[in-house]
Amino acid sequence: MQWRNGAIFLFTWIFSGFTSVAQVKQNTFEKLLTAPKSYVIFHTTDAITVDGKPLEKSWQKARWSDKFVDIEGADKPRPTYSTRFKMLWDQQSLFVYAELEEPHIWAYYDTNDMIVFHENDFEIFLDPTRDTHNYYEFEINAQNVILDLVMNKAYRSDGTFNLHWNAEGFRSAVHLEGTLNDPSDMDTKWCVEMQIPFSSLSTNDEYVQPQDGSLWKINFSRVQWQTEVKNGKYVKKKDPETGKNLHENNWVWSPQGVINMHYPERWGLVRFSEKPAGSIVDFELPDDEVLRKYLWETYYHQQQFRRAHKRFATSLNELKMAESGEDAGLTFQLNMKADSTKFLLTLTADNGLVITIDQEGFAQQATK
Repeated sequence: MQWRNGAIFLFTWIFSGFTSVAQVKQNTFEKLLTAPKSYVIFHTTDAITVDGKPLEKSWQKARWSDKFVDIEGADKPRPTYSTRFKMLWDQQSLFVYAELEEPHIWAYYDTNDMIVFHENDFEIFLDPTRDTHNYYEFEINAQNVILDLVMNKAYRSDGTFNLHWNAEGFRSAVHLEGTLNDPSDMDTKWCVEMQIPFSSLSTNDEYVQPQDGSLWKINFSRVQWQTEVKNGKYVKKKDPETGKNLHENNWVWSPQGVINMHYPERWGLVRFSEKPAGSIVDFELPDDEVLRKYLWETYYHQQQFRRAHKRFATSLNELKMAESGEDAGLTFQLNMKADSTKFLLTLTADNGLVITIDQEGFAQQATK
């Protein structure tokens, strides 16, 4: 969940292929602009029993994800324990199965909607519209305690979370290969299975029903605390100098580039396919996803500019940002309308693609 703010890392980097009418900004945000991980979710005709065990034929054929990496990226130390997932879908639901290698399985929170990430947990974040607003989060611990919430927008834009929201019809199960809360033995892993009805991803009875080829933004996170045993119980290790808990590890599927899961634009990209599990489908980033990075680069610079000057820049020239470019075989123009308190940046490509982003990070696609 990560309500705390993470650091943002600055790098000197220029997009290849980006041509400038104005001066190209060279102090850019490399880790926040890398391509996301991708995954094809295949269709299942099996009746999935949510029991924490992938026994159905479709689960056996479904492709494993890449193993999780540090939230900041692959250049950080590799996670101590392996984490991976599979996904399937039918016309009603998204199904998730995950395996978390773990020699010491523990979870003491026992009531739904407790702040689960204060213990070891597994999390999924979903943005069905890819606009970074009105997105959903599920957290689960090793004794199947769930926290579900919806965010109207990211915390950086003064977003708020709704803990009273519940995903109607959501089902989950946990399977342990080991024993819960028993420090006297060594465990192997804990496994999570979820069924998320598409109709549950709503606050107003309207929801996104995926079709063959639909694209969603999704990411997964594993929060892992350093522990020791005291009086027969797992407790978090503390910094001997400050007396505070040591920082948790954050391991994710698609690297965020920043210690904050609430950068929805940084989540992975999934494509729904009507083909059965076991099929082979190539995944290519769509043109709009390739070009969005130019909007996000400007957005990050606008936020940085506002922190320094207490206002937004009113032109791309003031930001020393490019006004045109070429990528994915397309040429495009950038136009920004702005005043000191708000802005709207529009990218128009020569194939008719139009994408916009505003000061709250609301990103959407239209056509000319």
